[in-house]
Amino acid sequence: QVQLVESGGGLVQAGGSLRLPCAASGWIFRSYARGWYRQAPGNQRELVAAITSGGETNYADSVKGRFTISRDNAKNAWYLQMNSLKAEDTAVYYCNIKAVGGEYWGQGTQVTVSS
Repeated sequence: QVQLVESGGGLVQAGGSLRLPCAASGWIFRSYARGWYRQAPGNQRELVAAITSGGETNYADSVKGRFTISRDNAKNAWYLQMNSLKAEDTAVYYCNIKAVGGEYWGQGTQVTVSS
């Protein structure tokens, strides 16, 4: 059974930083992309950042230059480093993995940025 577990969320002041780790367990058949999404109240879930198996990265325009996605293949984990946080970054953040065998989501971690 595949399980994704996020951590690292919390309350931070505007301008601060947080790092969100995501750890995956279980057998995943041929994953090709790992990412982070977020959903604020009343909004749809949106892509924040993604990294492919080849190492290519993609970011939402709103976070470019502030957020960085990275991965540790040995630990089957990936991370979202968030700097210069803004109040509008407040949301539940979900990690995601896309694979030939399916798509998987974590349970979400709350990030709240106070202005």
